[in-house]
Amino acid sequence: MSEPPRNPRSAEGGTPPRRPEMRVRPMGPIVPPTNIQSNALAVVIAIMAFLACLTLGGVSMVRATAASWQSQISREITIQIKPDDKLDMNAALTKARDIALSFVGTRDGQIMDDAATSRLLEPWLGPNLNLDELPVPRLVVITIDEQNPPDFEAMRAMLKDEIPQASLDDHRTWVDRLVSMAHTTVLIGLSIMTLVFSAMILTVIFATRGALAGNRHIVEVLHFVGAEASFVGREFQKHFLKISLKGSAAGSLLAAGLFAGLGFWQSRSLATPQSDQAAALFGTFSVGYGGYLGIFATMLIIALLTTITARLTVMRTIHEIDQIRSDPARTDILPD
Repeated sequence: MSEPPRNPRSAEGGTPPRRPEMRVRPMGPIVPPTNIQSNALAVVIAIMAFLACLTLGGVSMVRATAASWQSQISREITIQIKPDDKLDMNAALTKARDIALSFVGTRDGQIMDDAATSRLLEPWLGPNLNLDELPVPRLVVITIDEQNPPDFEAMRAMLKDEIPQASLDDHRTWVDRLVSMAHTTVLIGLSIMTLVFSAMILTVIFATRGALAGNRHIVEVLHFVGAEASFVGREFQKHFLKISLKGSAAGSLLAAGLFAGLGFWQSRSLATPQSDQAAALFGTFSVGYGGYLGIFATMLIIALLTTITARLTVMRTIHEIDQIRSDPARTDILPD
């Protein structure tokens, strides 16, 4: 009688070797993460974002500076008294100030003394000026309430009756000219910003299409194996969203850093000829919170624009592929 087969485990005295576990290879991205086209697109987006943010910050600076100038001019009026042999200048200055402060809408009055008048005339007549030797008009500066200004015509008439040598300058002519200049400057800045944004849109569109042209074979393969157009569009949309965010963030941060650096330099070099000249021409190099929010919004707009362009271009490519499959003779829609 034959013996039953022995168990391999009992014969060997151990467990049989296990098969190695199957390892699933991690899925790679459908669209290559980096290539020449993607890097070039990121650089283009960074440059255009920097120019757009730079223009936006410049417009914000000009607008804030013009508003500051307008506020400073419209906050004060000036009474000018011409010298006369029969006129007691000090008494006339005090009387003119009291007349102006008697009107509703005035806040404060300051008589410009000899030292302040000499400082005003120093750039033209030199230092150590003796006002007693020259017929120099004297000034009274009146601070007014911008929201509730006084009656300038009544004040001018009363000053003329009490002090014939006095004249009132309410700076309305200068304010009107400054407002007109400010509006013109802002419009010019907005026009430049519009041109920069238009150039940026066209550049981003062509750069995105060029980058997609290098990945057309991926779109074709995915579409041929049955991937839906929305899935392909989403994959490319995520890919170009990362590129656009990287480029626009780099350009926007560079522009914001430039404004912050200029503002820091200006704050550290106060009362120097270079800083005074820069402040006189451009005002303070500070765009404020609104300017930085505008730079951040510009970054998001550029990223959104690039993403939408990529999706529309992918959808158009898939449509062209479908047209070729339905009619192979249609080779006129193939890219060059």
